[in-house]
Amino acid sequence: MPYDPTTDRRTLLGSGLGMAAFAAASAGAIGPAQASFDVSKRKTIKGASLKGPYLDLSLPKDNVTAYARIAGDIDCKTTTHGWYDGLVMGTAPGGPIKNICGMKGMSSYRMEKLPDGGYRRLLREVGYYYDLATGAIIEEMVNPYTGEKVKIVPINNDPFNMTIKETISPPPSYGGLNTQKVEPKPFLLKWRIQQPDRVIMERHIHLYYKNALDPKVWQRESSGPMVQVSEFFNHVLSLDDVQNEDLTHIPYSGTWSRSTPWLPWLLMGQAEGNCIYQCFMGGTGNLDSIPEDIVKYTEKNFPKYLRSPDKFEEPSLSSIEWYSRTQKPAPPRGGV
Repeated sequence: MPYDPTTDRRTLLGSGLGMAAFAAASAGAIGPAQASFDVSKRKTIKGASLKGPYLDLSLPKDNVTAYARIAGDIDCKTTTHGWYDGLVMGTAPGGPIKNICGMKGMSSYRMEKLPDGGYRRLLREVGYYYDLATGAIIEEMVNPYTGEKVKIVPINNDPFNMTIKETISPPPSYGGLNTQKVEPKPFLLKWRIQQPDRVIMERHIHLYYKNALDPKVWQRESSGPMVQVSEFFNHVLSLDDVQNEDLTHIPYSGTWSRSTPWLPWLLMGQAEGNCIYQCFMGGTGNLDSIPEDIVKYTEKNFPKYLRSPDKFEEPSLSSIEWYSRTQKPAPPRGGV
């Protein structure tokens, strides 16, 4: 299926579960740019609709503003955050879908204003896998398909940046591996009124590109020469928030789903099948709205992911490309 250019991977993640008590303890790791979402600015907007009074969501320029407020904070100073929490499943021939493990993580990001009126988002993200019975983050597990104990490799994507302009941006290149092109089109998202005070917005992305894990080298980790990935994002927002000019960031909640090759660390090789993620997600201006266990584990193991990048850098890589750069091919099963 073709790339959906209204989506750039990792607009993801935010709106809160979490515990307020952790915010003060984390302040030193976050730095002065971290700020709380000011709920006092929320208000009822008379006559709010998809056409105004602040933004006309049939216009590309207003889609840029709305999306940038979801994807970050257009004050261009504040670090905002996303989170996700859900399930990783496997699908293989000859049997039902299997639950593999849980998955949870967070991202930290900041917006930069561009001279043409667009925005650039500076983001880093981290993700962990957890035991479905206990909810505890784990670092190894038994592959339910092979019975082999495998070492888990967490997600550490730094950076994963994006640009938001009135003309849709090309898909991620993943360091030149994805050569897929897209014709220029106006940046228009799919907005719908769900209830009088609620807006839903959905985005999809479908990619097919060269695998950084060459199956000749990564015999146990690689699914094959090409990567086929699809992601599906469903956002739920307050219509009043969208049309409230005083809010430079719009909190949201929703779901994120992903169809992807077998996770490399599962050591499934070129076995038929793939992984499916199904997660809740949200975006928030408050670190204390991120689930507490995610924040604590990140502070202990990957503290830089509690703050946004300082500057825009390339390339932006997914976890597959980072795996090829940071890991080594596994020996044959039973080998040394």
